[in-house]
Amino acid sequence: MTNETAKALHELKLPGMASCWTSLDETHQLDKLNLRDGMQLMLQHESDTRQSNRINRLIKNASFRIKASIEELETDTTRGIPSADIAELCAGNYIQNGMTIIITGPTGTGKSYLACALGERACREGVKVIYFTMNMLIETLKLVHLERRETNFFRKLSSHDLLIIDDFGMIKVEGPLQHDFEQIVDDRYNRKALILSSQLPVTDWYNVFQSELIAEACLDRLVHKSRRFTLQGESLRKKY
Repeated sequence: MTNETAKALHELKLPGMASCWTSLDETHQLDKLNLRDGMQLMLQHESDTRQSNRINRLIKNASFRIKASIEELETDTTRGIPSADIAELCAGNYIQNGMTIIITGPTGTGKSYLACALGERACREGVKVIYFTMNMLIETLKLVHLERRETNFFRKLSSHDLLIIDDFGMIKVEGPLQHDFEQIVDDRYNRKALILSSQLPVTDWYNVFQSELIAEACLDRLVHKSRRFTLQGESLRKKY
């Protein structure tokens, strides 16, 4: 009977309740609970299971390059990662306000880890996040144009509350792709959050674009209302 009940709950797409039922049976708790308490326990387990599954889907769909978390982030004011500032970002107000977070610093100082850790935390808060390296974004845009899927792609980006672009500036943005990048920046300005990480200081970002006019238009929006982190210190990669 117990197995049949668990099977029926799975068929009804209630895996959390099914797991709870099986656990209660295995620990001989089924007969000790009244209907009200048993139902509340199973409903809570189902709710927790669905929330956990949703978070896992958000993290998977974000396609982070590295596995990172705020809990494992080494905060250090001397490295440019003050714990108070990170705690403030974890509250998520920058996402609600459509702000840009700019993370710069030399190779190996933890820019990508910080960006991915903030993205992972956002996923855990139920936020839709999408991650690209600059190279991935450029190659994706080229393919999108080739397949004539521009409208769908930009709509997809806009549906995410947080966009992360890692290694910004590693590739020069030229030709029609400049207009694509300008559209991405314009679509998110004051509406959706953006995290940019780069080895280049912001003063060198003008050189990333072929057109000075597009560079000015993009940087004006990126820098305005932005929060900046300048990471420094010895490369963390030398520690491992």
